[in-house]
Amino acid sequence: MGEVEFEGPPERWTALLPTFADMAFALGGGQTLGIQNHDRYANEAFDALPGVKHNQDDIVDLVSTDVDKELFYDMNADVHFIDPNILKLWYGWDQSDIEEIANNLGPFFGSFIRRHSDDWHDYRYYSLYEAFELMAEVFQAQDRYQAFVELHEQMLETIEERLPPADQRPTALLVYPAGRSGTSFHPFRIDDGGVSTKQWRDLGLSGALAETDIGHYSYSDDGTLGPEALLEIDPEALLVRNYGGASESKFREEVVEPLEDHSVTSNIRAVQNDAVYNAGYLDQGPIINFYHTELAAKDIYPNAFEDATLFDRERVAQIVSGDL
Repeated sequence: MGEVEFEGPPERWTALLPTFADMAFALGGGQTLGIQNHDRYANEAFDALPGVKHNQDDIVDLVSTDVDKELFYDMNADVHFIDPNILKLWYGWDQSDIEEIANNLGPFFGSFIRRHSDDWHDYRYYSLYEAFELMAEVFQAQDRYQAFVELHEQMLETIEERLPPADQRPTALLVYPAGRSGTSFHPFRIDDGGVSTKQWRDLGLSGALAETDIGHYSYSDDGTLGPEALLEIDPEALLVRNYGGASESKFREEVVEPLEDHSVTSNIRAVQNDAVYNAGYLDQGPIINFYHTELAAKDIYPNAFEDATLFDRERVAQIVSGDL
């Protein structure tokens, strides 16, 4: 973006991806005016915070109209926490559209850090907390940021204390459904480094693709793994995205049962050992990361984390509310 200046913390702001919407909310900035779409936003993570107001009905679903530029005028935000490259690559904007919105409404501030595998992304990647620290400068909320840093460090310490030895952790394959067959998926590499796989790396999972030449799914590479490829990889745990917020019965009906009923995928170790898990959402900021990490730990390592609190809802609610 170059240098971006603010007269003060923004009162009206929008994100596109949940990562930056989560960060701003965590810093006491209230909720985003818009989001990519509601189905990809972990509203339940915010709803879990006692005494904290969050109403997804007030958030504009930006993708419902293919991110129409007029929606930005309707929102009239002071700042847009969006990487402009996403608007250009995914939604057909050009540089003149970006400049128009920045000049007439407010600047853009953000970077695409979901994954590290896109060939167009030739600029710096930020970790979750590196980007979060920059957002704290925008909102002048360094005290809240530091409180989250301390809580995050406590979470990582608890994980380190409870994790089983490396040779007792499953090899895991992270995927996203491709089409409606129920047995074909887009692959994601846990070692990719982006914020979307942070919880799996923190939990010490060994990626089943680590010793293969199979790449990480990206906007420019929509490669898929069919039943035979899944069986050849044969992960001990299968982590399936795109079902954040889904009920256990829906996940079982749409994901687990088709794998169990197929003559090939039924032989995968993860399927045979009932180790097919809901991998949640693609994007996460600090709050969603606490939520995701706790769910993942209890799924993958139930004996070690059954009574562990990795998502301290009371403390997170206090920080968001400014009760430091």
